[in-house]
Amino acid sequence: MTSPERIAEHLVLPGVLTAEQAARTVAGILAAQREDGAVPWFRGHHLDPWDHTEAAMALDAAGEHEAAARAYAWLARHQNPDGSWYAAYHDGDPDDVTDRGKESNFTAYIAVGVWHHYLSTGDDAFLDRMWPAVYAAVEFVLRLQQPGGQIGWKREPDGTPVTDALLTGSSSIHHALRCALAIAEAREEPQPDWELAAGSLAHAIRRHPERFLDKSRYSMDWYYPVLGGAVTGADARARLDDRWDDFVVPGLGVRCVVPNPWVTGGESCELALALWAVGESDRALEILQSLGHLRAEDGMYWTGYVYEGAEPAIWPEERTTWTAGSLLLAVAALGGEQATVAVFGGETLPVGLAPDCCGA
Repeated sequence: MTSPERIAEHLVLPGVLTAEQAARTVAGILAAQREDGAVPWFRGHHLDPWDHTEAAMALDAAGEHEAAARAYAWLARHQNPDGSWYAAYHDGDPDDVTDRGKESNFTAYIAVGVWHHYLSTGDDAFLDRMWPAVYAAVEFVLRLQQPGGQIGWKREPDGTPVTDALLTGSSSIHHALRCALAIAEAREEPQPDWELAAGSLAHAIRRHPERFLDKSRYSMDWYYPVLGGAVTGADARARLDDRWDDFVVPGLGVRCVVPNPWVTGGESCELALALWAVGESDRALEILQSLGHLRAEDGMYWTGYVYEGAEPAIWPEERTTWTAGSLLLAVAALGGEQATVAVFGGETLPVGLAPDCCGA
C-alpha cells in the first residue's frame, strides 16, 4: 500500500483527507489497475476512456507517475485507426468491447490527461510518444463538430454520426481542446484549426444553449460549462449561484439529477473543482467535507447515496476508481498541486480564436 509518508502535503485537507486516508485511497486505485495499465471502474466492471484518464490523473497528483504513464500507454496501444476509443471495455480488456459506440468527449479527454502528466513530470519523451494519439483523437472529435460550434455526441458502431450535442460533453471537449493546444504549443506545432474550433465551441456554450440537448435536470449541465473553462469570471459565479439550491444538499453533497434524492461523489467533487476554479475555495471545501459519508473502509468512495425514503441507503453498491480519482484531484487543486492547478485553473491554457460577441 502507498505509505502515508509518501503522500504529499497537497493531498491532506482538513475534514477531507489525512495522509493515511489519502494513502489508502491512492492504494485503492492502484489495486484496481491491471498490469497492462488499464483502470476499470473497479475490477470486473468496465473501463471507459474518460474515467480511465481521470484515475490516471489522480495517480499523477499522488506522485504515482509510473502507474499513470502505464495508463496512458494503454490508451496509445488501443486507439482505433480513426483516432477514437470505444465507449466501454469489460474490465479494461481491449479484446472484450462491450459498447462499440465512439463518444466524442471520451475520446477528447486524453489531451487533458497527457498535458497533466507532462506538467507533473516534465517528461518530454512522453509528450513526443503521446502526440500522435492526441492529434488523432482531436481530429476524430472535430469531424463531429457542427456548423454552430457544438460537438456531436458520438459515432454509432456502424460509423453513423450522432449530431445531437450534449452540453456537458461539449464543455469537457472545450477543456480538452485547450489542453491539446497547450501540447501543440509546447511541441511548436501550432494548430490554428483547433483554435478556431475551440473558439466556436466556447461561443456555442456561452451564447447558444438551444444548440444542445436539454439535460438541465442534470447537475453536470449546470457546472460543466464552468469546469470546462468556457464560462468564466462573474458569469461563472452567477451560473453556479443560480441553481445552487436545486442541486446542493447541505451536509451530503450534490444531486446527480433533480428531483431525485440521490447525491453522488463524482458530481460533488467536480462541482468543488469548478468552485475552486472561480475563486470559491471556501464553498469548495464545504462540499468536499460533506462527502465523508461516502468513504468506505478501504479508502475508496461509494458512487452515491439515496437520502430520502423509508430506508436511506448507499446506491449503487460500487466503489469506483473515478469517484476516488475526482476527490483526489479536487483536493490536489485546493492544496495547490502545480499540475492540477494549471490544468483545472485554466489561466495558463490557450484560448480559441473565435470572438465571443453578439453574432451567430
